[in-house]
Amino acid sequence: MFNWNDLESFIILSRSGKLNLAAKKLKIEPTTISRRILRLEEKLNVKLFYRSNNQYILTDDGTRLIIFAEKIESEILSINEEFTNKNVNLTGVVRISLPEGLGIEIFTKYLKEFYKEHRDLEIELLADTKARSLSNKEVDISITLSRPKRGKLVSWKLSDYVIQLYGSKEYFTKNKMIDNLENLTGHKFISYVDDLVDYPELNYLHDSFNNIKILFRSNNLQAQLNAVKEGIGIALLHNFIAKKEKNLIPILPKKIKITREYWIVIHEDLINIKRIRVVVDFVSRVMKLEKNNLNI
Repeated sequence: MFNWNDLESFIILSRSGKLNLAAKKLKIEPTTISRRILRLEEKLNVKLFYRSNNQYILTDDGTRLIIFAEKIESEILSINEEFTNKNVNLTGVVRISLPEGLGIEIFTKYLKEFYKEHRDLEIELLADTKARSLSNKEVDISITLSRPKRGKLVSWKLSDYVIQLYGSKEYFTKNKMIDNLENLTGHKFISYVDDLVDYPELNYLHDSFNNIKILFRSNNLQAQLNAVKEGIGIALLHNFIAKKEKNLIPILPKKIKITREYWIVIHEDLINIKRIRVVVDFVSRVMKLEKNNLNI
């Protein structure tokens, strides 16, 4: 029979990576955690951690075990809440990947509210143009631009969002105003670095226009926005970001309007783990609040 104390020590050590940090969280001696891990390894006849420079890193067997251990942890927390009417402070790390614009402009402004309720839960936010693997446990939750076609994944659509073409007032003091699609030829464009973008849905510039001159590229959305604001060129930008900039002008807004989607994706092994669920619920709540803002 498994000892919950051994499993709990295994979970906390896997999250903290160091004996002394795990011992602080559990309020026990580091030697006690060492004994518990050793006992668990002997009982299962596997090695759960690589030990290197005082760092504890999960082995493949440890990674397999953590999925089951966290399910047990989630059930224990639920039992405690159900029968004692007491919310237990969740601990641990939840890593979430999402597109950069959503992370910078939307997600982080609600974090203060989240931490009022879950002050000990650590969120690692990866906000960029890279697609990360849920199957390989690179991340716990992913917000993507399309529904995944394969894998043991649970997903649902969060919201649409709108992209339009923008230029700055300064740009149009030096360049002709654009009053039809044919006038786009000859203008300077700003875009992504093609080979650094993992999402085909971000290739909207090439999908929408032919024979255009791209003067500046960046895999960073903020850098693109700044370049447009400085009058370097024009770019397709997220409306929920660009519309706040008083210096920016939408170009042919009735003719150039691209709609994309945000999807939330979780591995089916993680969907019922309590710390994952509270972050998923938080993301879903934020997206509902921002839905109108995203669709304008």
